[in-house]
Amino acid sequence: MFYEGVIQDLIEEFSRLPGIGPKSAQRLAFHILGADPADVERLATALRDVKKQAHFCSTCGNVAVDVEECAICRDPRRDQTILCVVEEPKDVVAVERSREFRGRYHVLGGAIDPMAGIGPDELRIRDLMTRLADGVVTEVIIATNPNLEGEATATYLARMLHTLEIKTTRLASGLPVGGDLEYADEITLGRAFEGRRLLDV
Repeated sequence: MFYEGVIQDLIEEFSRLPGIGPKSAQRLAFHILGADPADVERLATALRDVKKQAHFCSTCGNVAVDVEECAICRDPRRDQTILCVVEEPKDVVAVERSREFRGRYHVLGGAIDPMAGIGPDELRIRDLMTRLADGVVTEVIIATNPNLEGEATATYLARMLHTLEIKTTRLASGLPVGGDLEYADEITLGRAFEGRRLLDV
């Protein structure tokens, strides 16, 4: 069913967002229609402000607000010799939550996915190679997602970095705590076997 005018326009705009199907777009549109005008105005202001003030860091590709470089790139306490390569800015947040990594990041802006028309040239791989050219970085940790696209990207990066003779490591992955073996996919299970370690008794 199609709605009239601005309602249909709003549904169509919501439908263009990632992960939002027609039903979800319709629910969001009707939520906005019934919401308090002040709430809607706050949402509109937030959308305008994020486009005006936020952008991608000129160095690593992470999100930066009101400045050229993100807070991590500006932090002199971060270890400049270790670089963690991730797919998206949200992955930086995930790694930071672990509080285990004190180096710097490089955000690729996605993963190699031939089916979606995304090859190495569409990612920030050339920028990565430029960053590594000065010899400051001694280790690159590849932390792409453990799926087919992430694995393809990791393999491609490993081949590229091999020519620079920089220590290249892959973020370990395996079975989640509390998970069942029968539900693990073959990539996760394979990586779990590769990363097995001795048990201390």
